[in-house]
Amino acid sequence: MRRALLMGAFLISFFVPANSFALEVQGHRGARWARPENTLPAFEYALQLGVDTLELDTLITKDGHVVVHHDPVLNPDICLDPQGKKITAQIPIRSLTLKELKAYDCGSLVNPSFPQQVIQPETPIPTLDEVFEMVEKSKLSVVKKVHFNIEIKSEEAHPEYSPSPEEFIKLVLAVIKKHNLMKRVVLQSFDLRTLKVAHGLESMLPLSILVEDRPAEAGALVKLMKAYQAQILSPNYEWLTAQDVAEIHKIGARVIPWTPNTKEDWQSMIEKGVDGIITDNPKELLDFLKR
Repeated sequence: MRRALLMGAFLISFFVPANSFALEVQGHRGARWARPENTLPAFEYALQLGVDTLELDTLITKDGHVVVHHDPVLNPDICLDPQGKKITAQIPIRSLTLKELKAYDCGSLVNPSFPQQVIQPETPIPTLDEVFEMVEKSKLSVVKKVHFNIEIKSEEAHPEYSPSPEEFIKLVLAVIKKHNLMKRVVLQSFDLRTLKVAHGLESMLPLSILVEDRPAEAGALVKLMKAYQAQILSPNYEWLTAQDVAEIHKIGARVIPWTPNTKEDWQSMIEKGVDGIITDNPKELLDFLKR
């Protein structure tokens, strides 16, 4: 426990955002405000903007490849089938091999929630390996410092969508270690089982707990952080208070909420004392910080 809290204090003291501001800017699913989410073009765009961290989601294919996609089933709003037609059936990522999955186009449709997106036709779902390779090959100076906030997309209520927490974490860690990126990665999840496994395998790997709804019990957030030896609390920004942030800071951990996308909400988060922001619109957030 003491080691985890000391590590949290280390992260607060020594994480220096590449953008030179005190606030860590994370591009949610790359930058889905402007590019199709969780695609290589979205991550490339976020790098060009100068984000500190690429936030992304991981799932596992039928044949054991770690791929970057948010929904456990192919989202018909953002993906087309191999024939270029709308998807009309429930198709779990876990039911497809990597080769089968790569035939789907997840760049030709504009997400209806983000009508300003610039489409990237015939863009497949990338593997985590491909995301890391893209960053390594980039000539942008930011790539030497950029971090990765990797969400483990598993649900205890739906074991059919993912392998066991142990297998899932081992597959993700193998890709991270292959690229020698352990010091630049945070693992996050709503599924606390995966964080427990990750800590058991790599005790110094920073962990982030995702929280959608405010716990009813007073002090529950602090108890949660201590119980899972996490260094970052990543809550829904809509209910976060300054007191929440102060209590998490007292135990040496950081607070990085998701996903405020407006100037008013960014200002509110800054006033509450957060350490970073996960946003769909990193360009405007970076511009806002400059002003």
